[in-house]
This record gives sequence, C-alpha cells and structure tokens, in this order.
Amino acid sequence: MKILIHGKNLELTGALKEYTEAKIEKATHHYKDIVKEADIHLSIEKNPRVALQTAEVTIFANGTVIRAEEKTENLYSSIDLVSNKLCRKLRKYKERNNKTNHSKNKESFPVESSESSFLNKALFEDGREASLPEPSIKNKYFEMIPISSEDARRQLDLIDHDFYVFRNSKNNELQVIYKRNHGGYGLIQSK
Repeated sequence: MKILIHGKNLELTGALKEYTEAKIEKATHHYKDIVKEADIHLSIEKNPRVALQTAEVTIFANGTVIRAEEKTENLYSSIDLVSNKLCRKLRKYKERNNKTNHSKNKESFPVESSESSFLNKALFEDGREASLPEPSIKNKYFEMIPISSEDARRQLDLIDHDFYVFRNSKNNELQVIYKRNHGGYGLIQSK
C-alpha cells in the first residue's frame, strides 16, 4: 500500500511519520487486498485560540474513495481516532460489498487496474490544458462510472461528506445525493 503524508502548519518529524504510518497500516491490515493508497493530511490551526489539530485520511480501495477526518487538541489523539474510524468504515464497506457480490454475483464497484494512472491522458479532452485554479476554487477531476442511486448512497456514507455527485446508470445523467438535516437522503436531478 502506498502512503502519502502531508503536513500543514507543522513539521513532519520522523517519529510523527512513523506513528501515523503504523496506525494507518494497523487500521488497513485486514483490508490489504482492497486498499491501494492512503493520502494523509495532518494540520494544526494557525489561530492560537482554536487549539484544533486535524488528521484527515483518504483511502483509495478498488476504485472507491473512503474518507475520515478527526479534530482534537492533540495530533496523536486525532490520528488514533481517525484510524479507528477508518477501520470501521473499511469493515462496513467490505461487508456491504461482499453481501452484494454474493447475492447478485457481480461487483458493485470497478476494480482499478495497476496500469491506470490518476492523471490518465485519455481523460483530458483535446485542446484542454491543465492550469492552476483561483485561490478560492479547488478543481477535482474524476472518472464517473455510472452507478445506481443506491450505490451512490453507500458511497456518500463512506466519504464523510454531505453530498455526492454521480452519474446515474439508468439515464446516464449527473445527479447529486445529499444528507438531509432532519435525517434521510435527498436526490437532485435535472428536469
């Protein structure tokens, strides 16, 4: 498994890197067959009144993105909590994926080939150039394989965000599923 560690407003010491790697490897130990890469962001708030230290981990598992984030007053505590959260999410993902594979006898999410690259040249259109975005805008590019709205709901639960944009397999249109404030989910689709 490939592990990338980034630091913001802190110096990444050897001990901190080793501790983080050990915790993430321990959390993903039982899921080595599906986990390909872990992207870890450790940060400390600049404001001294807000003593929050954040550990954010994004796992790439068989074409699925699993994300967890924890903020506490101690960075090591944040790392511990985020590794526990990741372990729970990976277990949940694997149980759901195995259940659907056994009942439907097909894979819910595509398996990423070792030859594919994050920046695949085929994903970019002719004449389109990569450029740096405005400071307030962060661009992300994803290959959107059509999935069902139920699979999109499962993805939403795994990424720890309020919404998830996906291409619906029924009509091949872009749709957004989101968590409602009073419970449940909502689906935004074009008319």
